[in-house]
Amino acid sequence: MPLLRRRGDISLVGLELQPKLAALARRNLRENALSTRALVLHGDASKPPTCLTNRLFDWALANPPYFAAGRGGESPLGSKALAHREGTLDLAAWIDLLLRRLRPGGGLTVIQRADRLPDLLAALGERAGAIAILPLWPRAGQPAARVLVQAIKGRRSPAHLLPGLVLHRADGGYSDGAEAVLRAGQALSFT
Repeated sequence: MPLLRRRGDISLVGLELQPKLAALARRNLRENALSTRALVLHGDASKPPTCLTNRLFDWALANPPYFAAGRGGESPLGSKALAHREGTLDLAAWIDLLLRRLRPGGGLTVIQRADRLPDLLAALGERAGAIAILPLWPRAGQPAARVLVQAIKGRRSPAHLLPGLVLHRADGGYSDGAEAVLRAGQALSFT
């Protein structure tokens, strides 16, 4: 929602595997008077609806499953277990799907576990460049648990490791930087 509010010149199309979560996203858009600028589809990324496969996009945002099939702990919540574990698409297939749906010079932003960064970079390969890696630290002094990775299709520019963002203070509350993004809608800087 903050992206739609911050950028009045864009429209979004989302794809969600779980029907209840797709319905929740659509309700959220309606209740925030944003449904004319965003469409949330229910479907499987391994068999995207034709309205997605028949067009190219300027930018793609994705939160692919964090764990390879057969790895990582099992969540007791069925919806989280489904969201966190690779199914028909592995990470390389997710990146391939995203790159195929982008216009030349289009960009993608992906969040992933920090320990999967080598897999993510390998999947981007020579097809994208100008890669910017933004580490997300749970707390100051702790290793990054997640990374945001941005890349441009067809670019050959070198990769950059950015300063990153600390998410929580020592007392467990959100850091000032995280509050600015989560509550005030401030954009993350990838430069």
